[in-house]
Amino acid sequence: MKIAMMVRSFIPAPRPADMIYAPIDLAISICDGLTRRGHTVDLYSPLGSKLEVADVKTSNLRALATTQQEFKELISDIAKTSHFVPALWDSYMAGEMFERARSGEYDLLHFHHPESALALARSNPNIPVVYTLHDPVFNWFKELFEMYHSDNQKFISISNNQRRDAPDLPYAGTVYNGIPIEHFPYSDTPEDYLLFAGRIVPEKGVKEAIQVAKAARKRLIIIGPVYQDSQGYFDQYIQPQLDDQILHLGYVAHDQMWRYYSKAQALLTPVQWEEPFGLTTVEAMACGTPVLSLRRGAAPELIEHGKTGFVVDSISEMVDAVSNIPNIERGYCRDYAKQRFSVDQMVDGYESAFAAVLSEQRSFSTYLLKQRSRLSPLRIIKNIRRSPNAPTGSR
Repeated sequence: MKIAMMVRSFIPAPRPADMIYAPIDLAISICDGLTRRGHTVDLYSPLGSKLEVADVKTSNLRALATTQQEFKELISDIAKTSHFVPALWDSYMAGEMFERARSGEYDLLHFHHPESALALARSNPNIPVVYTLHDPVFNWFKELFEMYHSDNQKFISISNNQRRDAPDLPYAGTVYNGIPIEHFPYSDTPEDYLLFAGRIVPEKGVKEAIQVAKAARKRLIIIGPVYQDSQGYFDQYIQPQLDDQILHLGYVAHDQMWRYYSKAQALLTPVQWEEPFGLTTVEAMACGTPVLSLRRGAAPELIEHGKTGFVVDSISEMVDAVSNIPNIERGYCRDYAKQRFSVDQMVDGYESAFAAVLSEQRSFSTYLLKQRSRLSPLRIIKNIRRSPNAPTGSR
């Protein structure tokens, strides 16, 4: 297969070291994985991008954000966002992808942010386009999908739960996110603390994680950045609780997170929203660390209850589950993560989904050609001439 892929045209790949942007990490793994299997894959990303295996096309666009601070300044700059500067960057790069696909350079285009290509895909109905949904399908997003619908567009969900608010979208499949298991070393000697890892925002359940730790009389380490729009939440609910028992370490580079995953007794994910996936969950399990989660979003799909952690219905049940952590076999958590959430498993899913989309598109194109040939003037004339009941002058 010949595939072009894009995440953002204004953030380089790999992502800046101080930035949390999972779709870029995942896209790199997919691109390199498919390339190793013999497919031709180009990642469209701005100048300064470089992949280990797959090729990069830059469209000669400069990156607008090469640090987390620059990204924050970009999205908070009213002048730039009101004039759609980041969106126009994406549109320019996506336009080149469609132009090259029309010339036969690509069989399929893959976008990690559908809004970058919806209008272009609708106006290019012969080009197969696949979108990965990394966010919940908000009502306004579903409306956009319906507005720009065309038969050449398909969606990949990252969990089955993600589909619940838009079950009728044309899905090409569900593909779980995969992680490089080798980057998350296993440990069977945890220390005496619980862990929370993620952005310090209400929907992640940081306040609730503190409640669990205090009720269970356990030490809690909180890792995650506090952004400007969540500073009020941090100041009101998190900062007053910090002491020798509840510690906030701030942002920790992703390549260092294994040090905290592997030594935690358990990861707490008391999510307060329908989280589509949850990379911290599978990263912790890869290190052998069980996960305690509320029954929200994809958690029941990711955690094997009683085997790799506990999926509960309330904070009080999560407190009770803390006492059952010693019953979890950390080696089983590691094996489970390797079997279900490796990069190879993810690449398998995308390879199958892309092949199915192309097969469907080719079948439909063949059908159209047959229909058109049946209705062509030349075919009609030939059929008339062959008819035994046709007037003599027409033979």
